Amino acid sequence: MSAPDGVLVVGASAAGLATVEALRRKEYRGPITVLGAERHLPYDRPPLSKQVLAGTWLPQRARLRPSEVLSTLDADFVLGDAAAGLDVPARTVRTASGREFTAEAVVVATGLRARTLPGQDGLAGVHVLRTLDDALALREDLLAGSRVVVVGDGVLGTEIAATARMMGLAVTIAGPQRAPLAYQFGALPARLLAGLHTSNGVELRLGAGVTGLSSHEGRVTGVRLETGEVLPADVVVVAFGAAPAVDWLAGSGVPRDNGVVCDSRCRAAEGIYAAGDVARWHHETLDVLLRLENRTNATEQGIAVAGAILGEDRPYAPVPYFWTDQFDVKIQVHGVLGAGAEVTVVDGDPADRRFVATYRRDGVVTGVLGWNMAKQARLLRQEIGKSVLVGGKS
Repeated sequence: MSAPDGVLVVGASAAGLATVEALRRKEYRGPITVLGAERHLPYDRPPLSKQVLAGTWLPQRARLRPSEVLSTLDADFVLGDAAAGLDVPARTVRTASGREFTAEAVVVATGLRARTLPGQDGLAGVHVLRTLDDALALREDLLAGSRVVVVGDGVLGTEIAATARMMGLAVTIAGPQRAPLAYQFGALPARLLAGLHTSNGVELRLGAGVTGLSSHEGRVTGVRLETGEVLPADVVVVAFGAAPAVDWLAGSGVPRDNGVVCDSRCRAAEGIYAAGDVARWHHETLDVLLRLENRTNATEQGIAVAGAILGEDRPYAPVPYFWTDQFDVKIQVHGVLGAGAEVTVVDGDPADRRFVATYRRDGVVTGVLGWNMAKQARLLRQEIGKSVLVGGKS
């Protein structure tokens, strides 16, 4: 396959930037256009719920590359104009403003959109956290408030709760799980995470669904649970998941099912690729359609897509990896965990708040979790896929 005459990257995201940088490293010299819905140049999302929200970083520090570095990529960044439609045969993207961009290869890197609660639109004091502007708006309200309820007991919700608590607010987490991240981590780490939050003053109101919000004169006053109880709040953060941003692909013929469905080369159609949170591709090693919402995958998949565009015929089959920092704990996850797996502590001790655990299904190691033991967890990553782990202890 010869190099395409022009590449259009839809999404000025980490995945989009990784694609552009990899194309240039691989000596692609054709024209590249990056189309972004936001007015910001590519920035990093993990700091939004931590350093940017806490105010320890100025917003510009979250930018992935300085302007002078981006200029060396010789790419045209078109910002503040969201994609609105795709003509696959013509490989043409239409934007919200009516402009059209055509290239021989199109990369979909539009990421996610935050899920919302019914009735939250237009209600003051209610926030989601997906973009840099979201983080800045939430920080402003947190500085003026005293009580925040975080609706969501997953990674993002618990990170926001930890940051808000360290800012001095009274914090409550509401969600349907029995413990934070119980479905993803299993019982032991979830129980320890619950203890971490409660020991730092976070109130957990888990095990009951959220049915709506209460308000007065256009401003939120609380979160209503299915039990009928209302949790009082000056600020509410809705953080119970996000959906792939694929609405703009309606009618295009690009397969959509919990993301852009791709083959093992991250190709959705001839000349159309996807990378990052929005991509659901065939992982040949696991033999499943997989979609990963984490920073590491965004970069690695962008690099893989660049190679595929240039004719490299290699499946994208990474070992999944993500991390989360909450209070004084760093949790790192390699592979696939899940509540139904057999969990074995193989190094350290949970009582000391330093340990590594492996996750097994049918006797095969599928994942590794490190709790304040990053190096040891990384070393044990090599055990994923093996049937026996020597030296383990329950």
